[in-house]
Amino acid sequence: MKEKQIITIGRELGSGGREVGRRLAEELGLPFYDKELLAEAAKKSGYSEAVFEMHDEKPTNSFLYTLAMGVNSYGMSYQRPLVLDLYLAQFDTMRKLAEEGGGIFIGRCADHVFSDMPDVLNVFIHADMEFRAKRVMEWEKISREKAEAICRKGDKDRAGYYNYYSDHEWGDSRYYDITFNTAKLGIDKVVELIKSCLDN
Repeated sequence: MKEKQIITIGRELGSGGREVGRRLAEELGLPFYDKELLAEAAKKSGYSEAVFEMHDEKPTNSFLYTLAMGVNSYGMSYQRPLVLDLYLAQFDTMRKLAEEGGGIFIGRCADHVFSDMPDVLNVFIHADMEFRAKRVMEWEKISREKAEAICRKGDKDRAGYYNYYSDHEWGDSRYYDITFNTAKLGIDKVVELIKSCLDN
């Protein structure tokens, strides 16, 4: 494994991408960054962590986004856009953390953020709806119908965020080094396969 190995993990909601990332971090001895990024970005930017959480991986093509961007009724910008400030603060934080010692980065356009850096492995984790909904049902203690709705909404939010800030399409296998179906392979196997990729 490289000295400053960076692994990015894009994931469908409920597919186990976060669990894969956490396991990899533990087994490889690498830092793990998911929600932890928000706290780090908040420290460095002056914005509260709550503000980062409110906008975390949320789509930007909405009326509320237009307001947050500071665009008036004539289409003229009248202030520095909050959501762009938050994205750039997170971008800078991720770059700094990666340069300090690599790590496992979950979501948040990480593959785009590190597109010009060496020793990056970009992974996408997906699974069928039955697998994902079952996991969400177990976490949230909710019905199958509600779990599926949460999965669809989560995917839509992540795609909207990713597609706005990057020049790629979220989940398109052409833009990742490797993709895994956790429903077919299982979490354990996916972790082992990613580790084997690092040895090449």
